[in-house]
Amino acid sequence: MTSLLHPVEVHPPRVLDLRAHGARTAVHTADGRLTYDELADRVDALAERLGDTRRLVLVEGSNTVESLAAYLAAVTAGHVALLTPPGRPARALVDAWDPDVVLGHAFEERRDGTAHDLHPDLALLLSTSGSTGSPKLVRLSHDNLRSNAASIATYLEITPADNAITSLPLHYCYGLSVVHSHLLVGATLVLTDLSVVDECFWRLAAEARATSFAGVPYTFEQLERSGFADRELPALRYVTQAGGRMAPNQVTRWRDHGRSAGWDLVVMYGQTEATARMAWLPPELAEARPDAVGVPVPGGSFRLEPVPEVDEPGVGELVYAGPNVMMGYAAARADLARGRDLVELRTGDLGRCRDGVWEVLGRRGRQAKLFGLRLDLDHLERELPVALGPAHCLVLDAGDGPALHAFTTRPRSAGPLATSLCEVSGLPASAVRVTTLAELPRTPSGKPCRAALAEHARLARQEAEPASVRDDYALVLGRPDATDDDSFVSLGGDSLSYVELATRLSTRLGDLPTDWHTRPIGTLAPTPSRRGTRVDTSVVLRALAIVAVVATHANVWTVVGGAHVLLVVAGWNLARFQLAASTRTERLRHGLASLAQLVVPASLWIAGVGLVTGTYTWHAVTYSNGVLGGEQWTPDWEFWFLEAIVWTTAAALALLAVPAVDRLERRAPYRFALGLTLGALAWRYWWVGLEAGPTNRYTIVLAAFFLLLGWTASRADTPARRWTVVALAAVATYGFFGDPWREGLIVAGTAALVLLPTVRLPRCLVAPVCLVASSSLFVYLTHWQVYPHLEDHYPVVATLASFAVGIGVWWLARPALRALGRLTARV
Repeated sequence: MTSLLHPVEVHPPRVLDLRAHGARTAVHTADGRLTYDELADRVDALAERLGDTRRLVLVEGSNTVESLAAYLAAVTAGHVALLTPPGRPARALVDAWDPDVVLGHAFEERRDGTAHDLHPDLALLLSTSGSTGSPKLVRLSHDNLRSNAASIATYLEITPADNAITSLPLHYCYGLSVVHSHLLVGATLVLTDLSVVDECFWRLAAEARATSFAGVPYTFEQLERSGFADRELPALRYVTQAGGRMAPNQVTRWRDHGRSAGWDLVVMYGQTEATARMAWLPPELAEARPDAVGVPVPGGSFRLEPVPEVDEPGVGELVYAGPNVMMGYAAARADLARGRDLVELRTGDLGRCRDGVWEVLGRRGRQAKLFGLRLDLDHLERELPVALGPAHCLVLDAGDGPALHAFTTRPRSAGPLATSLCEVSGLPASAVRVTTLAELPRTPSGKPCRAALAEHARLARQEAEPASVRDDYALVLGRPDATDDDSFVSLGGDSLSYVELATRLSTRLGDLPTDWHTRPIGTLAPTPSRRGTRVDTSVVLRALAIVAVVATHANVWTVVGGAHVLLVVAGWNLARFQLAASTRTERLRHGLASLAQLVVPASLWIAGVGLVTGTYTWHAVTYSNGVLGGEQWTPDWEFWFLEAIVWTTAAALALLAVPAVDRLERRAPYRFALGLTLGALAWRYWWVGLEAGPTNRYTIVLAAFFLLLGWTASRADTPARRWTVVALAAVATYGFFGDPWREGLIVAGTAALVLLPTVRLPRCLVAPVCLVASSSLFVYLTHWQVYPHLEDHYPVVATLASFAVGIGVWWLARPALRALGRLTARV
């Protein structure tokens, strides 16, 4: 597409002049170094591809040399850069802003020339506060960028000898300011996308002799957990903190630690609308004024604007003036042609000045009025006792009967937190709600995400009756950030949550497509269903298998083989959910999250029963009985089924964590799984021959075959491959148990799984079948302590009691399991 607009040629660089620093090192990575000249060569090559007409260039800003060069090519050659996080946020902004070129994994030229009228001063577009949910962008000029970079370099005394390691993302204005200020003076960027909790991050920092790094409050929480206090970083000169308020006692503690370790803590204050920085706290003031943001940056100034709803003397809205104040906001494409709209920035923050040092007291928009009481939510957060923990956050829940909703990451502090909130706010207990989260949701810049917390509050209020399909996903998976573009797989769903969510969706939408778990949420729509409801065959098999297992143990009947069918289903679900993730890292995260939801409750239950009754040893608790236990049957063998799932899944995740293996599996998923299954079968014949012994058949290495068989079944995408899996099941189980009925049951279960995607059940059976399937793990865990007391005289009662206890324990454990899944998925 050729633009209808008059083409405007690019102009010479106005922000950074890379070649001015020649052979000095510009970028240091784990893979090597680039001089300024070498970086400039890359930038010039990309700039030449962008052409001579000024264009809107979207750059996916990851912490890589490629992203850095792409950004610099756009902004130093005079184009307008729209800097975004990589992945889905970038695609959303492509739709909203229609850039001429997208620089992500590839060079995507969407048209010749440009479709936009771009103001000559405009250089950069950034989302506000690291958020990509709002279409509003901040318009920054070349002068904004250069003046703020020079100001920061001045007060931090950055020199060509400095080496700043990139502890924040490039697409976040704070992280970008580190890039600008250091490249401006010829310093070195130690470029990495590793987290500060990663040992490799600090290995690189030591190797590159990093002199500084930047952090938001959450970064410092991570540092505390990663043993930062014990690290030796002799080259470290200073650490900067911004991106949100850090408690004064934390400022004091980190200042003292830095002083003893030989570096300074520099607290700073800024907003994207001011390019990055508006104030800084000189290290010598941190001791006396740890609650302050400091003095204006060179070239900037503050004044106070009276606020009607605040009657405290000397307190008002902070208004900042300086050359780094943005041109204005852009809410539509036409705004890209506008010039400067303002010379002062109303920050929205309440502040005051004492002895020439400025303090920020809270957000103006964080004022609320409940029960006739005017409340400052930021002030309330500061007033809560330190003993309740640093990770609590308040939002206003404007549902039926507005309430103050508090969040904490410490379950034991929920009660005391509610009590303290009532005391410091004056609100009645009925107006205060507290929710425990495994971890506070955060924006890409590490700040608590108020929008996600508000969504958590809404879901907590509406849990009994979610309003939409997306709400069902958010509730069951614990993901209030779910959007219509997400799917069950991309959100980290697993077999534990699959049944519950499928049940909710079937109730709301009717018959679900067989591949609903991979479809975007927004594409799911009500479907007229015939008599009855289609239910996934794996769900029905889980329910039937656990009923067979428990009823057999309780002497109602003798139907053996159900546990091995459950292993096949476990392999099927592993391949469908955890291994369906789009990247190697997501596979590992989703797999570990699913394992944690099995291992943690099972280990706690087994250990608790073992301590109280002495029934089990640590072999059972650590899933090592198949290796360390004897050949004689003992109670520890009762959990062979869990051992097989845990260790086979862990081995699969470890294997696929190897990049070459991951690529091989993605190229040929069916052949890869079939190869593993045949290898396990060969091992079985080599070790035990045709028939396995009474306990050998339950060892990890032999039971793993059935899980791998389920994995292969899930990858069988043609009729020939599906029948191959059925034939393999028949061949492999023949003679294994020395019981044709048992072997036939396993083959039949495998055939049903691979050949029959769904089963149509009467509506009256759907809920109980799904309930039994959802709770099958907990029924299996707990039934060993229930049925032995009743089986001799009341076998049916023993069976029903086992299910009642297992379902009850599962129901009580659901909130903790969801929280555990969210926590492990983010690790």
